[in-house]
This record gives sequence, C-alpha cells and structure tokens, in this order.
Amino acid sequence: MLLINDPQDAPPGPKVVAVGSFDGLHLGHQHLLKQALQDAHAHHMPLLVYTFDPPSKVFMKGEGFLTDLSEKTELLRALGVEIALIVPFNEEFARRDKGEFLGDLRGLEAHLIYVGEDFRFGRGRAGGLEDLQTVAPTRVLPLLELPGDGGAVKSTRIRELLKTGDVEGASRLLGRPYSARGIVVEGDKLGRTLGFPTANLQVSAMKVLPLGVYAVRVQTHEGEYGAVANVGYRPTVDGRALRFEVHLFDFAGDLYGQELTVAFLHKIRDEMRFGSLEELKAQIARDAQAARAALSPA
Repeated sequence: MLLINDPQDAPPGPKVVAVGSFDGLHLGHQHLLKQALQDAHAHHMPLLVYTFDPPSKVFMKGEGFLTDLSEKTELLRALGVEIALIVPFNEEFARRDKGEFLGDLRGLEAHLIYVGEDFRFGRGRAGGLEDLQTVAPTRVLPLLELPGDGGAVKSTRIRELLKTGDVEGASRLLGRPYSARGIVVEGDKLGRTLGFPTANLQVSAMKVLPLGVYAVRVQTHEGEYGAVANVGYRPTVDGRALRFEVHLFDFAGDLYGQELTVAFLHKIRDEMRFGSLEELKAQIARDAQAARAALSPA
C-alpha cells in the first residue's frame, strides 16, 4: 500500500476515492471500503482512501481515538486498499473551506467517490453530497446496522461502549477485539512486590482505554500470551496518573522497550480501593484466575 500525506503526491490517473475519518475501521467502514474496492477493481482503477490523522472528531471535540496511525494503516492494508492519503488534521486544515477540499478531489482525478451518509466537510461542515457530485458520481452508503443490534455501527457508539467497559459490545461493532498498543516502560514494580509482575504500557494520551480489569491477549515479540490487564488510577496506593498494566501468564523474560498489542476480550470488574496491600494481592490472584477461566476454550 502506498502511503502519502499530500494529495499532490498521489500517482496520476483516475481513481475510486473513499473519504472519511475511518476511526476504528469498524464493520461499517469495512462494508463501505469493500464496496469501493469492488467498484475500483471493476473499473481497473486503484482505490485511494482519503482520511485524517488524528480523526476529525478527536481534533474538533477532544474525543479520544480508537485507532492510532499505525493501527489504521495496518488495517487499511489488510483490507486491500492500494493508496492511503492520510492528511494531518490541524487548525490550518480545519479552516479550509469546502472549495479547497473539492479541489483536492479533482486533483486526485476521482472517477467515483464513496462516503458514509453522515459525512460532511469543509469549514463549518458546509460541504455535502451535492458538492461532491460536482466532482464525480458519489455513492453514499447508509450507516450499517447489525441484525438484532438495534443501532447503527458508529465510532461514537464504540467509544461510549468502551467508556462503560463493554469491550465485548465494542468488539461486535468492530468485527474484532478492541486493542491498544504501547511501549513497555519502567514502573514502580509494585506488581512484582505483590507476586504479579506487570508490564507498564505507555500509550498515547488520546487513545481510548476502557477503565477496569480485563482478560486480554497480548502480542509480544516472543508470541501471544493470555494476561490480565488493569487500566486505572490505582486508588489503593493513592495513584494519580492513569496506568495501563498487564500481567502475562506463563511468561518469563524482559519486555522493557518492546511494543505490545493488547486485545481486550472480557471485563472482570471495575477498579476499586482496597484496605491494604494484602487485600489487593488477594484480589489480583482472583482476577488472574478469572482471566484464565475467561480465556480458556469452552
């Protein structure tokens, strides 16, 4: 997949162009991009995805993102996208009027445009379908609804599910387990003192993380391991900063400096304050047992 940051760097020739924030690359996004890919192949053209980093809602409303840049590009590549135009969404870009955005699409030689039904563009969200149609025929896909779900598949909804710790609900809408990547950094080694050594992960402050204790699977350089994860402020030891820690089962080794990918599979409990470290240690043991059970094949 060709990765570019400026429309002027796109290769010449007509293209099918899909436009959107695509934060999360959830099932709705996947449905739109698969339709766009079918059209691109039918017309013997590449599919170019025009998207933003960070997603526009993160910049405009201060919301967290579901997929960082590396996750988004990896998912786009796996879907078969040939060209990804990832434009920095900053104050300058937010001030652009709809005419400038339409100029980008003309410069890309868009033969056919794909967007979701809630897509708007330009300063003040002034641009819509009628404007896109002046550039090229535009296909607007309705928001996807899963059978028996009762709601549209949307990034905003996934964020709301994660805020409540419903990682299984979020995973249904994503079509895969929700995950987060982080570099292992040195912590205070409290987990080791309690008999449960943890890897302390450093992730972007804007990455959406579900608070609580979870059964997870962790991808390391050495392979995949089941684990129990805690995301929270560690009230028992008067913690102040958000911490993301994982205790890997049946692992012995040094993880410092590694990038780990943690897939959230099942919530065990909310974070809580304990009266002593001994009480905390006993609860961690129960959490680990619950996580092992949740990860075991049925």
